[in-house]
Amino acid sequence: MEPTNHNESIEYWLRGPVKGIPILLQPAAHAVLQSNKELYDYLVDFPEEFLWQKLENRASVGFHLQHMTGVLDRMMTYAKGAALTETQFEYLKNEGVPNDNLSLKNLMADFTKQMEIMLRYFKGLSEDTLREPRTVGRKKLPSTVLGLLFHAAEHSQRHVGQLLVTASVLKSQRTRIY
Repeated sequence: MEPTNHNESIEYWLRGPVKGIPILLQPAAHAVLQSNKELYDYLVDFPEEFLWQKLENRASVGFHLQHMTGVLDRMMTYAKGAALTETQFEYLKNEGVPNDNLSLKNLMADFTKQMEIMLRYFKGLSEDTLREPRTVGRKKLPSTVLGLLFHAAEHSQRHVGQLLVTASVLKSQRTRIY
């Protein structure tokens, strides 16, 4: 799934096209690839004990990781013209709920796996399909296949930014404590 230029210091959007993905989905592919890379960059040495800690009553790192994964899954479901399953609703309900059975490593791996599923899905889409109307949620709000997939990508980037701030502050607090 890597673009042709593998220089890791260059952001994905400057590495060239991701092979097999339609041109209109290149920005979305680059955004989810960049999100995945940044998660691994920003969470190096992140203390596991802070995974569910909130700062100023804002979302925890654990929430951001779960939510990003869930959004990719849900937006892809809507893009396929399907409704969410009970399993997806249950996942959504539990995003951010502290769970000692979930590790940082597993949450990061879950996002990577969902990103890979999404990129494979992108490869099977035509530009005509991208223009097709779709609805979102129980209210059936209007969108398109392209709109849903772009939203998933930009939403993951937004949450990576929030995660970065939370993780950075928590890591610095640990340094001051120890």
